[in-house]
Amino acid sequence: MAALLETKSDLIVALLRGVVRVLLAAALICCGAAMAADDSLYRGQTVVTGQGEPNRIIGFGACLEDVLIKVSGQPALAADHRLAAYKSKAKAFVSSFDYHDQYAGKPHHDEQGTRDRPYDLTVDFDESKIDGILAKLGLKPWRSQRPVLGVFVEMQHGPKDYIVTSDGTQSDLQRDALAAAAVKRGMRFVLPAASALTSANLGAGELLKMPSAKLATIVAPQGGEAILIGRLVWDDNDLGWATQWQMAWHGRDYKWRFRGVTFDEAFRRGIGGAAQVLSGNGDPARSK
Repeated sequence: MAALLETKSDLIVALLRGVVRVLLAAALICCGAAMAADDSLYRGQTVVTGQGEPNRIIGFGACLEDVLIKVSGQPALAADHRLAAYKSKAKAFVSSFDYHDQYAGKPHHDEQGTRDRPYDLTVDFDESKIDGILAKLGLKPWRSQRPVLGVFVEMQHGPKDYIVTSDGTQSDLQRDALAAAAVKRGMRFVLPAASALTSANLGAGELLKMPSAKLATIVAPQGGEAILIGRLVWDDNDLGWATQWQMAWHGRDYKWRFRGVTFDEAFRRGIGGAAQVLSGNGDPARSK
């Protein structure tokens, strides 16, 4: 009976996720709204096992790194050795935190107690303390209005070659990954609709050659302001994606690339690189 209940619970969760995806796609098509970043730049989230303090402290450190990057717009901080000292005492910078059980509503397995269940740990940090850390690192909070990114991404996996759209079913996973990357980096973005690409006679193989000004006209009705272009090609040798990103901003062209990563990581670096450019923190191609 317990196994039957769990199966039904899994089915309900899957159905609800499907409904959410349909509603999100409909909202994007009808309203043309930008996919939004987290409400608070000073809030981070990570996954921890159980609610014990040792794992919570580790989670605080991970969230602190994300928030410092998000607030400053400087993804290169992830490789900054100076962060270790702040992450080790991250608890001192926390104003509040909360847990969400990822298995809420599902029965416990016999071998799994509350301690072993995965939780989403959401952490709010003290703004003045975060700004103080950034000052010591030689950075400033990026407080100006952040432009909405118009994101055009080509995905090539063997014979499959397509552009990620706001409404295409084959883009479901990529849309989710882009949304997660945008929240993590404090950005908003819009994607082109499939019909808009058809009207513009734009195919996947032509994307990198297309002037940003023309791409801007496709997403301008949705609020797109700065154009980010990416190309991800699957490499069997690396067992990962070879990635190119480019954007033009204030009269300058920026290009950066990397390889051997998941598309989730590729999107984080793409969105993060755009944030670095827009915040005035330098060229992503020169960041370690």
